[in-house]
Amino acid sequence: MPTTTAPRLGTALARLLLVAATLLGALLAGAAPASAHAALTASDPQDGAVVATAPKDINLTFSEQVAMGGDSIRVLDPAGNRVDTGEILDLCSGSVIRYGVSLRSGLPEGTYTVAWQTVSADSHPITGAFTFSVGAPSETSVALPDQEVGGGLVGTLYGIARYLSYASFVVLVGGSAFVLACWPRGASVRPIQRLVVRVWLTLTAATLVMLLLRNPYTGSGELADAFDLGGLKSVLETKTGAALISRLMLLGAAALFVAVLFGTYTKRTDPKEKKDLTFGLAIGGTVVAAGIAGTWALAEHASTGLQPGIAMPVDLLHLLAVAAWLGGLTTLLVALYRAPGIERAAVERFSKIAFGSVVVLAATGLYQSWRQVGSWSALTGTRYGQLLLVKIGLIAVLLSIAWISRRWTQRLATPVAGAEAEHEEAEAQAAEAEESEEEPDDEAEYESESESGDESGETADAEADAADPVRAAQLARQRAAVATARKKRDRDADPERTGLRRSVLTEAVVALVLLAVTTVLTSTEPGRTEEEAGRTQSAAGSTAVPERPVDIRLPFDTGGVNGKGTVRLSLDPGRTGANALHVFVDGPDNRPLDVPELKVAFTLKAKDIGPLPVAPDRITAGHWSANGVQIPIAGEWQIQVTVRTSDIDQTTIDKNVKIG
Repeated sequence: MPTTTAPRLGTALARLLLVAATLLGALLAGAAPASAHAALTASDPQDGAVVATAPKDINLTFSEQVAMGGDSIRVLDPAGNRVDTGEILDLCSGSVIRYGVSLRSGLPEGTYTVAWQTVSADSHPITGAFTFSVGAPSETSVALPDQEVGGGLVGTLYGIARYLSYASFVVLVGGSAFVLACWPRGASVRPIQRLVVRVWLTLTAATLVMLLLRNPYTGSGELADAFDLGGLKSVLETKTGAALISRLMLLGAAALFVAVLFGTYTKRTDPKEKKDLTFGLAIGGTVVAAGIAGTWALAEHASTGLQPGIAMPVDLLHLLAVAAWLGGLTTLLVALYRAPGIERAAVERFSKIAFGSVVVLAATGLYQSWRQVGSWSALTGTRYGQLLLVKIGLIAVLLSIAWISRRWTQRLATPVAGAEAEHEEAEAQAAEAEESEEEPDDEAEYESESESGDESGETADAEADAADPVRAAQLARQRAAVATARKKRDRDADPERTGLRRSVLTEAVVALVLLAVTTVLTSTEPGRTEEEAGRTQSAAGSTAVPERPVDIRLPFDTGGVNGKGTVRLSLDPGRTGANALHVFVDGPDNRPLDVPELKVAFTLKAKDIGPLPVAPDRITAGHWSANGVQIPIAGEWQIQVTVRTSDIDQTTIDKNVKIG
């Protein structure tokens, strides 16, 4: 007679993984390979600046702590040769994160390139470059690599391993918790065992891959460098390397936990002994799960920035809540498809745990959002904020589907007596069939043969079994296939369970996409950092920077004979209080140009101060000087220089600079 069967698990999961992989690929394709969480907020000299004399050193200021190495800052001359000493200067003071590198003396005029590469405190590599000129800009032959650090094949592989590690952790912890807290009988169900063991293997492999790829991911970008022992040693000395090694050690403890859960635990029959073992597994499993979650909290977002002492435990709770909800959901999906005898009580217990996890996620997620975004403008105006909105939307969709699943759960009928025994018998028969050497034929053929057989045929088969072990193994596989087909018919005859399976499958698809968005978020610069870096760079958008002499070049043209030239102005030390002013006037041939008059004035428009006139003294042809020039307060000052080249030809030129 015709039967109706539910979709096969393999087909359903294949569609699920295809959709998730497509969306994950789209998300990762749109993510910048090196969009990390530390940003360059200032440099001295600034990008594009033209200074009168070569500086003694180059300073870089970052939004948060970074790890510097010997080659983290390189300065190249127009020919591409290094002109720095290679000695990194730690200029950090309080909350100011600043590093520098000394330059060799006697640098000629021309355009110099500053290339820097480092790793932010939350484990993400960052890189950049800018130019400045001494005397006057020139052509440069320096060609920086097109591929950003953290990109290319190595970056793609590292991103995949990162995603797999998140997903595997979620299922490992959530699946184990589901068995212990919701469905103890699931510890003896082979599909559940396979699921948990496979995600443990995946998490271990992904962690090893990340450890090997860490050196090329933060450095050369060459896949061959993954096996560089020197680079691996350097990685192990970093915070991220220590976290990955700790994760591998904790996974060893997790392997012991899984072995006890699916071994000793299933064999305990005495209620008191089983209760004690359950308590021990719950305590041990929680400690191991928290330790593994801590390897992320201690090495990524939460370990740096605002309130790390609060952020790290909050991040740990967030990860565990995600695992309890989405990992348990995945395990429930497998149980509904491969173990239809799962009790309604188990589903209801998971529903309560999922609700508690959502409450924890809401509280911890609200704090994390405030910490990483900080303002409404960053929520809508930065990539991090936009991805966070997508994540919130996906969670809302997930909760809506979960509500539908809860409705199906309330309508579930309790399995009839003996269903559990039938399921266990079918599992045993399937296991017996798997151990045989030959593959089973089509299930429908087995079922047809079984239904058409009569009692005399079975007797003959039994006699043949005794004489032919191969035939006996064949019949065992046939019986297992018949039991599986009967189990599927029983499953499909329950519309409530079919509805629950479909809603949980939909939840799992959305959950995979949600994990993909979360993975991209971990490699995206937070909105708070991006906005602060933007404000700092805007405020520093002038030629001078604090604690350095002001050096500017101003071309002029009075319109008369010999009326063209360049003014080079230097204000030393370039801060509030008394300063020494030197002004050099050069003609079009770069020789000193003697002008009859030169005046300077300073104006701070933001405070309505000035213009403050300065009348420098002529020292020699083309050189004017004044001592004790007072700058009363720090700010963005407008420097005006008036040049007169004849009795009637005169012009005033100006430029805004930050002083103080």
